[in-house]
Amino acid sequence: MFGRRKDRGGAVTHASGQDLELANSHEPKEAGNHHQKHHHPVYNHNGHKVTRGIHPDGESGRKGVHPHHFLRISARSTSKLSMVVNVLWPFVPAAIAVRYAHPEAHVWIFALNYIAMVPSANLIGFAGQELARKLPKVFGVLLETFLGGLVEIVLFMVLLRKNVDDPADVNHYNKLIPVIRAAILGSILANLLLCMGFCFFAGGLRRDEQDFDGAISEVGSGLLMTAGFGLMIPAAFFTSLSGSTEVELSPQDLINKVLTVSRVTAVILFVAFLLYVWFQMRTHHSIYDAVLEKDEARDHDRHKDLKKDKLTFTECILALVIAITCVCLHAVFLVEEIEYIVEEKGVSDAFMGLILVPLVEKAAEHLTAVDEAWDNQINFALAHVLGATVQTALFNGPLVVIVGWGLHKAMDLNFEIFNAVVLILAIIVAGNFLRDGKSNYLEGALCILIYIIIAVTSFYYPNPRPGSAGTSEASPTTGEGGAAVEGGEKLRFLR
Repeated sequence: MFGRRKDRGGAVTHASGQDLELANSHEPKEAGNHHQKHHHPVYNHNGHKVTRGIHPDGESGRKGVHPHHFLRISARSTSKLSMVVNVLWPFVPAAIAVRYAHPEAHVWIFALNYIAMVPSANLIGFAGQELARKLPKVFGVLLETFLGGLVEIVLFMVLLRKNVDDPADVNHYNKLIPVIRAAILGSILANLLLCMGFCFFAGGLRRDEQDFDGAISEVGSGLLMTAGFGLMIPAAFFTSLSGSTEVELSPQDLINKVLTVSRVTAVILFVAFLLYVWFQMRTHHSIYDAVLEKDEARDHDRHKDLKKDKLTFTECILALVIAITCVCLHAVFLVEEIEYIVEEKGVSDAFMGLILVPLVEKAAEHLTAVDEAWDNQINFALAHVLGATVQTALFNGPLVVIVGWGLHKAMDLNFEIFNAVVLILAIIVAGNFLRDGKSNYLEGALCILIYIIIAVTSFYYPNPRPGSAGTSEASPTTGEGGAAVEGGEKLRFLR
């Protein structure tokens, strides 16, 4: 149980169990027995009675849905940056209206839905944070990270569902698979270089250095190396055998073997993710609890955050339903126009997947992490950055391969060599910056500059021809009776 006391700022907080034990040591024994039999109400820092099962920090003091409070608190969002993003909400109805009123306006539909995705994803991040406050620390961070990656999962699934897997349709056959593969790696790069870079840079502007705990960085770095190894194996397998003169293997057989290797790898990476979650939540959760609680204690704005009004549990669920609905609509409309933007406007698969898609799906999550680093909560920021990266590499990426397997779609992990090299180098760079347990604005600026170099390079990177590494799908040609023929002469392996 918690008692009530005043902190230095005058806010009502809770005394620890140890404090109460010392305070009650002078009471008669009978009184102690009386307190053990009758549970007194618990009040949080704002004087709200704490609902059973709700963490005091997340108690709103209300129940149900109150429209005025719901809109006011949601508009406030998690930080000033997130609050500014809410001015983009008018783009949400505009994007939907233009999609149905002018379906031929492809560029406008793409641009409006791209922008509208940002406030919708921001609401998911805010509702996830409000929900996480009501739960135990480690579980709350994991849930918040998962909800932040929900936009990514939706986009991947919509891209996979919209992909044409009929070889007879030569013009659209497997056009979106390279975009999905690039988006998987692009999401990892956006987290590791762009988001972590801004976290280091923002935190370094207010202090010389920030120290973070090895429990956060070491586990994250190890998992990233494992994920990088697993994701690159199918591409290495394809590259080494496609140019070999010692192995008699037809192009289609090689494609089938790469697909099998990718699916097995996806299942193994999925198991690694489950082990990671079990490690954090069950066997070593006390370590992470201690690290995160220490981070909360040095939060510059903690007294302000505690005094802010909170959403009720019901309002959190309502906000998530609204935001996820909007995200799904915008994802569908956005994906419908990707092929037009790539083919008619000359935007490469690499730039679309590595840069454009990850930026919009990760925008809200990045704002939250940067705000935490600015407030000296660098462990929380890294937990979100590395947690989101691990989720993409070990869960979201393998999930789309497994779902594609169930839908009989040729979704594999045969990444383009350019993408593979960039990923490995990014993991090495991030690992070196995390090794010493300290960060500053210079390291952050260097990460951002590396990301800009990758963005410029991917913009000018041409789409690979069918049959090269990263496009293991063959170029189909129609034979007699309309059947697709995929022969060795039609499949060109380019180096």
